[in-house]
Amino acid sequence: MTAAIEAVDLTRRYQLDGVAVEALRGVSLTIGHGEFAAIVGPSGSGKSTLMHLLGCLDRPTSGVLRINGVEMSGLSDTALAELRNKTIGFVFQSFHLLGRTTALDNVALPLVYRGIGRAERRARAREALESVGLGHRMGHRPSQMSGGEQQRVAIARALVGRPKVLLADEPTGNLDTVNGAEVMAILDRLNSDSGMAVVLVTHEAEVAAHARRQIHVRDGLIERDIAEPPHGVRP
Repeated sequence: MTAAIEAVDLTRRYQLDGVAVEALRGVSLTIGHGEFAAIVGPSGSGKSTLMHLLGCLDRPTSGVLRINGVEMSGLSDTALAELRNKTIGFVFQSFHLLGRTTALDNVALPLVYRGIGRAERRARAREALESVGLGHRMGHRPSQMSGGEQQRVAIARALVGRPKVLLADEPTGNLDTVNGAEVMAILDRLNSDSGMAVVLVTHEAEVAAHARRQIHVRDGLIERDIAEPPHGVRP
């Protein structure tokens, strides 16, 4: 069966003030459909660079990356953007919601780029918001919501395109403990109920413990790849 993500010997080199920086130095991993994995590491370890590559937000300096069986290297920027829109959902630490736009229209926005009609866009956005417990907040703007609610809107926006993979970059980083726990419970449920592959980046052990697999990154390399969390948070 085709993997959700397959990376082979990925490297990423940046030039900063004329100095080459090796952010990733040869990373290989496979994420299966329905898997819940956490990419764990301290600041500067390369984990966010790896997330950007897996999400096709950046291109590797070398190596092979396949998303749902499609190799990325041969795709034009336009084709890459289309694949991202149809295959990958993103959740970021900072929400990235449009401030003057309602929750419903924020969630529906990715479907605009697919050419989906307004009625279907809004119907699917309502369904996505209801799935994260925000059916009663559809007409509210981000400034009228708590941080936890805004992150749930961002999750609904990631889900509305019915992606194969959900990538979450420090999804609880701007939230208090209670709201962070609610967001992680939603990600747990989405993974269990829909079979969607979930990959999250975090430096927090408690957040990583929700995943069935922990991929520890340090100095641009995979240091450890643990198939089960240390305390068996999920059987």
